[in-house]
Amino acid sequence: MHLGMIGLGRMGGNMAERLRTAGLAVTGYDRDPEVSDVATLAELVEALPAPRNLWVMVPAGDPTRGTLAELAELLDEGDLVVEGGNSHFEEDQANAARLAENGIHYVDTGVSGGVWGKEVGYGLMVGGSPEDVERLMPVFDALRPEGPREEGFVHAGPVGAGHFTKMVHNGIEYGLMQAYAEGYELMHARDDLVDDPGAVLNAWRRGTVVRSWLLDLMVLALDSDPDLDDIRGYVEDSGEGRWTIDAAIDAAVPVPAISASLFARFTSRQEDSPAMRMVAAMRNQFGAHATKPAQDPAGEPPVGPATS
Repeated sequence: MHLGMIGLGRMGGNMAERLRTAGLAVTGYDRDPEVSDVATLAELVEALPAPRNLWVMVPAGDPTRGTLAELAELLDEGDLVVEGGNSHFEEDQANAARLAENGIHYVDTGVSGGVWGKEVGYGLMVGGSPEDVERLMPVFDALRPEGPREEGFVHAGPVGAGHFTKMVHNGIEYGLMQAYAEGYELMHARDDLVDDPGAVLNAWRRGTVVRSWLLDLMVLALDSDPDLDDIRGYVEDSGEGRWTIDAAIDAAVPVPAISASLFARFTSRQEDSPAMRMVAAMRNQFGAHATKPAQDPAGEPPVGPATS
């Protein structure tokens, strides 16, 4: 199979490399000519054999909408587009309908794994028709972790289900990180009882019911910065937590833990805390999300509004 990858950033670029390692042909396009195989989207389309398969891995919102609009004019009937970013699931129906006007197929895929996915594989949540998903299985099998297909890959339902389940996944992630971080802060506060919270967290990685990859990442963060002195307890939210709460309100489903974890991130923008430094450190570990320094060059804590 020959795949066109649009967007070669820290996710798309690593995914393209993993696919090539698995023996698939990949031609990539990026606005950065230093990493792009072709100069334009039109050249990418020309480089792919028909029927074409393309994966869009650019930021959600206007970048994704603009890319899909351009592809709608460039592609032919029978071509297939995968939207693999963190778009809102309600946009997928409109995206699919616009492409279907020209006979172009559409699959939405939530991707989890961050910067580690290149080596260990990506968790994939897919929405689309059974025929379109089956067509893409060589790509999905190359990207997912080794082991049983059902552990790391799911055809969650029709168009929209991939991004919806990835949204719920990220909402759960908010709650898990917040619980871990609060536990860390509580141990940190009782230094008369706990000399080394990091050692306790490390011990929890085997045999306990709270063991997880996020716990592993907490330990990695503390190994590199034992007191998290280099990170300010300022944590962004990229949208999925808010969308999860919105969807829960629409469905009358209570999500108090996820809601509280989102509001805790808002708190992080008002004052510093060990818990929020830990959440910032974990996000950096699994996704290379930017952190804010503990102090600016003048020695003062950074201030200002949240950035997108």
